[in-house]
This record gives sequence, structure tokens and C-alpha cells, in this order.
Amino acid sequence: MLKKNTVLFFLVFIFLYECFLCSVKSIELDDITRTVQLDDSGEQVVLTAKQIYRGKRLFNNSCAQCHNGGITKTNPNVGLDLETLSLATPSRDSVLNLVDYMKDPTDYDGQYYIFERHPSIKSANIFPKMRNLTDEDLFAIAGHILVQAKTDSTRWGGGKIYY
Repeated sequence: MLKKNTVLFFLVFIFLYECFLCSVKSIELDDITRTVQLDDSGEQVVLTAKQIYRGKRLFNNSCAQCHNGGITKTNPNVGLDLETLSLATPSRDSVLNLVDYMKDPTDYDGQYYIFERHPSIKSANIFPKMRNLTDEDLFAIAGHILVQAKTDSTRWGGGKIYY
């Protein structure tokens, strides 16, 4: 009985934390923090708190298994920090470029398509979590990645030292 109560308490705690503290954190972000690069032209977009929270939830559900904390478990040399994203070919440091990557991924140098190894919309038959993601969902996930890279720049993509 005690074990059941402990598990129940833990689940309620996690639920309340996610509902109240995480959403408050994203709401408290100012416009400058929520502003990210939209595309390669330098155009920027200000994300809403709702988009950032939704992106976080979708990222945790669809991407965090391999990219927890902005790392890449299959290749620790390639993280989701802004510097690494900007040095990829094509660069992935903008919302639309990340959306394009999530639809049809290529390797870091942009030479080979890797949709059979990396979850994407193109490989949704192999990776079921990608099946129901809309363009709006991908936009929110990309926004979350870029905002995390700005707000948690030391830890995001930092690897084992932090996670």
C-alpha cells in the first residue's frame, strides 16, 4: 500500500510540476528571448509562450529519447546547440531549416539522406511518433530547440557533464 501511495504521489507531483511550473517558466520569457531566426534571410519570428510550451511537450515525446538535453546520443559530436546547428550544411539554426530537416533529414555535411536512420516525416512508416506531427507541430519543436539553445546555452547540447 505504501509503495502504491508513493508512486501515486510522485505522479501527481510530476503532473503539477509540468502543468504549473513549466508553463509559468515559458510565459515569463520576454520577447527578446522568444525571438528566433525564421530562415536564412535573417528574418526573425517571436514565438508565443504557447508555441514554446507545445514544442517542449512534443520534443519530449518525439525527440528526447535521442536528444535529451540537446545532445545526440548516436553522435555526441553533433548536438543541438546554436554553434553546431549553424555549422551544419545546410545550416540548421533557423526554424524553417529545422522543420525542413525534420521532414527530410540529411547528415551533418548535407551529402546523404538519413531518413531511414533518423525519425522524420518522410520515414513516418518506420518511426510512428512522427506520423501525426503537423507543420505547426514541427514549427513548435524547432522553436523550442532554438529557445532552449538561447536560454540554457551552457547545458543544452553539453552532454554527459550535465545530463
